[in-house]
Amino acid sequence: MAFAFDPHPTPTVAIAGSTDRIPVRRIFCIGRNYAAHAREMGKDPDRDPPFFFLKPADAVVDDGATLPYPPQTENFHHEAELVAVIGTGGRNIAEGEALGHVWGYAVGNDLTRRDLQLKARDQGRPWDLGKGFDRSAPIAPVHPVSKVGHPATGAIRLTVNGEVRQDADLAELIWSVPEMISILSHSMELKPGDLIMTGTPAGVGPLVPGDVCVVSIEGLGDLTTTIGPRA
Repeated sequence: MAFAFDPHPTPTVAIAGSTDRIPVRRIFCIGRNYAAHAREMGKDPDRDPPFFFLKPADAVVDDGATLPYPPQTENFHHEAELVAVIGTGGRNIAEGEALGHVWGYAVGNDLTRRDLQLKARDQGRPWDLGKGFDRSAPIAPVHPVSKVGHPATGAIRLTVNGEVRQDADLAELIWSVPEMISILSHSMELKPGDLIMTGTPAGVGPLVPGDVCVVSIEGLGDLTTTIGPRA
């Protein structure tokens, strides 16, 4: 069999302290998983069933990158997030066994064309263009569970040009990592290389060309992204 055109390279994310990389299969994201962020988005933070959306695997961007300000938006936002990386796949994973499927954790930024997202939301349409655009998933090097364990508490913070915009604790997650893994696995089979962006705290806000955005999670280090001129 021959391909009609060359296959695209496999998207990957870095591993902390290694030259090896992790192939990315899918990127799952959960919506409104911190109560204060749900409120700032005008939604009830009660523990309703969670909802998920996806970004394309090739939206990943390494730490230290300069990204062009994306097209078709006037309201480009940052969202600091903990990222869980699946290393062992499965279906119908029990919550009590879910952490055994995690290979490691990383710092992420769920970049969002907020105006497009909100327009789609208000029209009852999918969020794809607001969330799944090119270079919308900066992710720092992944730390193996063998070295960092399973962070369930600790500061998660985001600064823009040194000014703190988001400042919370992982303990404030409405739905925990084991719960998210179990719920997703009852909907579809998880496989190695699936990434789960676990939600953002309150304080999301705009980025403009020239901004330097730094996401920090206690025990996992920093993720730095610079915003360049418009694409």
